[in-house]
Amino acid sequence: MHRVIISGIGAEIPKPVITNEDLVASFNAWVDTENARRQAAGETLLQKSDADFIVHASGVRARHVIEREGILDPTRMAPRIPARPDDALSLQAEFGVASARKAIEHADLEASDIDLVICSSSHQQRPYPAIAIEMQEALGTRGAGFDMGLGCSSAAAALHMAVNLVRSGAHKRILVTTPEIITGHLNFRDRQTHFIFGDASVSMVVEGLAQGEKRPGRFEVLDTRIWTQMSNNIRTNLGYHTRTAQDDPYMINLEGNLIKQVGNKVFKEVTVAGHKFIVEFLAEHGLTPQAVRRFWLHQANARMNAMILKLAFGHDVGHDRAPMVLERLGNTAGAGAIIALSENHADMKPGDFGLICAFGAGYSIGGALIRML
Repeated sequence: MHRVIISGIGAEIPKPVITNEDLVASFNAWVDTENARRQAAGETLLQKSDADFIVHASGVRARHVIEREGILDPTRMAPRIPARPDDALSLQAEFGVASARKAIEHADLEASDIDLVICSSSHQQRPYPAIAIEMQEALGTRGAGFDMGLGCSSAAAALHMAVNLVRSGAHKRILVTTPEIITGHLNFRDRQTHFIFGDASVSMVVEGLAQGEKRPGRFEVLDTRIWTQMSNNIRTNLGYHTRTAQDDPYMINLEGNLIKQVGNKVFKEVTVAGHKFIVEFLAEHGLTPQAVRRFWLHQANARMNAMILKLAFGHDVGHDRAPMVLERLGNTAGAGAIIALSENHADMKPGDFGLICAFGAGYSIGGALIRML
């Protein structure tokens, strides 16, 4: 059984930004038009959104998106992303490659040193060919590639798989990549979810540590864990059978099939489950939350993270112990915890413990206990 390290981390954040104020102006313009129609039809009127409400509900003030055009148009409210020919690199593969190159460079490796690519994200652009195989060809990695996903726990779940594949000797070096283009699947007309998400891509290189080898500044992965429990409180119904329920299977109605969630239930239930997961996982290794130098948690909701940590520590925990990137990036699904790790680890000392923990749809939770070398 091999010791395993995260030798490289890379993050790619798209440049276009949408603020709460931008989003609210577009949403409310659409609501005005929609409410005029509803009033004439005697239907229930919609409530407008508000920038202060968004901050209070989530902690999000802005988000980066892969394509801004179309999202803020009240007559469209979706990004305008042109289709690419089959022989061109797909958008999601391109996004994944951008963070992957950074991670491979950070690991002081060449792409040819990688023998497996795992592309794990909450939303895949297509079912096949696998995005991971497309990335394998674009990067020049060896071996194989496959796609997987576990909602917002996708990166943590892929890390769990990669670590155990390397530990067992099945692979030597694995690239875990999580390119999250969530805005293409987001219902910008849903007041409960239109403000939550942003786009980002992250990658990690996972490899074995040879006996006697020293890799200062890298993280040894001591253990990983995943947990799931069925819940419909975060759900999307858009899939291969969506058209079969339509009268005209060539005209898909997206109403009710895009991302939806029951926010108050998610907050309560995931807070309890997240706290329990963290405390029990650490206890298996004889650790308490106080023994962990830094927590890189899923970047979904600032109040949720604060509550989970307060339950674990018995008091409020600040940015130094549990850094947040949510305010400026929004919820980037599986990418969020890894962005927090990428931006907040250089000051850690040898021997310091850290915990990656992500939670989301499923319900699902994924965690990794790591230690600075």
